[in-house]
Amino acid sequence: MFAAAYIAETVRGGLQAIPKGQYEGADSLGLNYWQQMRKIILPQALKIVIPPLVSIFIALFKDTSLVVIIGIFDLTLAAKAALSDAAWRGFGVEAYLFISLIYFVFCFSMSKYSQALEKRLATGHER
Repeated sequence: MFAAAYIAETVRGGLQAIPKGQYEGADSLGLNYWQQMRKIILPQALKIVIPPLVSIFIALFKDTSLVVIIGIFDLTLAAKAALSDAAWRGFGVEAYLFISLIYFVFCFSMSKYSQALEKRLATGHER
């Protein structure tokens, strides 16, 4: 829920980054508001907001380990539950290294996908 405000501000910033001439050009084509947004403005804004949106999603994924505070099951809690079993007591380091590897793989793959998407869309905006 709290990420919705960050996402909304990111999208708003992307919309504000579109030059006024794009809106005027869409008006000159005789497009209504929804056609302007769908065909001209939003495709350009999407290219601008991809990097910050991916950053927000990666932060959200990493924050899943914090949900244990309110009692929702996550990877860290799964490791703690497994380590409470006598047969798994000697594997604490391995369990947490495996969880770290899972978090790294997911975050790294999201980051690489974002970079590939930026290149494919040829945003023209440098980070």
